[in-house]
Amino acid sequence: MKAWTITGPGPHSLEELQLQDIPEPLPAADEIKVRVRAVGLNPADYKVIESGSWDNPHVIGLDVAGEVVAIGSNVSDWSVGKRVMYHGDLRRNGSLAEFTVTTHLSAAPIPDSVSFEQAAASLCGTLTAYQAFYRKANLSELPTVLIHAGGGAVGLAALQFARDLHLPTITTVSARKRPLVERVGAGTIIDYHQTDVTQAVMKATSGRGVGLSINTIGGESLAADVDRMAYNGQIIAIGDSVPAHLDLNTKALSIARSALGGAYRSENPTEIADLGLMAGVVGQKLAAGEFDPVIDRVLPFNQAVTGLKLLKHDENLGKLVVRV
Repeated sequence: MKAWTITGPGPHSLEELQLQDIPEPLPAADEIKVRVRAVGLNPADYKVIESGSWDNPHVIGLDVAGEVVAIGSNVSDWSVGKRVMYHGDLRRNGSLAEFTVTTHLSAAPIPDSVSFEQAAASLCGTLTAYQAFYRKANLSELPTVLIHAGGGAVGLAALQFARDLHLPTITTVSARKRPLVERVGAGTIIDYHQTDVTQAVMKATSGRGVGLSINTIGGESLAADVDRMAYNGQIIAIGDSVPAHLDLNTKALSIARSALGGAYRSENPTEIADLGLMAGVVGQKLAAGEFDPVIDRVLPFNQAVTGLKLLKHDENLGKLVVRV
């Protein structure tokens, strides 16, 4: 089969990614084999390429939409021909290939009215945002929500989930991506290039601060959020690092870490199955017209590297999807 692969010790560049023929994978007893129809691209894809090392060709890609073509001997919840979507395991061969395999637990059905491209565009970032709201945050008596980087995949999904929950939103965004957040119904919009974010947040909340921050940036941005929070507020950290000097005591703040990939590393079948459960909810929202995946463009399989470069250099406006 054809697959986009990287081989050898890292670090690597995107130019090293190769489209080559490798053997088709076979499903283990608890796995399903999927004919890949579409792949949603994510920042994790190029980060894995740049930092990973592999002795054998490693297939890149996390998000999958396709059809089941074979099932393992222990699988009873899926059958050949079913349309499925899932967010994959970074440790395994990925989705930028004609076929891939995954545990049967993490897959979700694609409703008939939903395209492969829509499904593939609604996984990594969308499930991260869903996890932040519905698995991590305390939603009782929640005031305004601050959503950082509203024009990114997590931000655009988070704005839509906040809308579903009837929560007022404040979001940070560049002028170039402002139309995207307006498209999904953002409330107060802050151009972080032109405006002091903390001052704007406090003004928008009459000096009280926000009850919840969905922070995809990490690092010092998390520390800066302290001054933007209401008393008893919550910070959901999705960015790469949490600074040691984060002051949670003064305002009795709580912080939670949101990360999808840890579910696979946990080896906990309940947590892995929750990835499929969340994807199933998103699929139903897509079918009902309640969620917009905000697709920028759909690229052919031979232009996967072009898509990854666009993503790395922040030249996309919405999700990038590769049709296989």
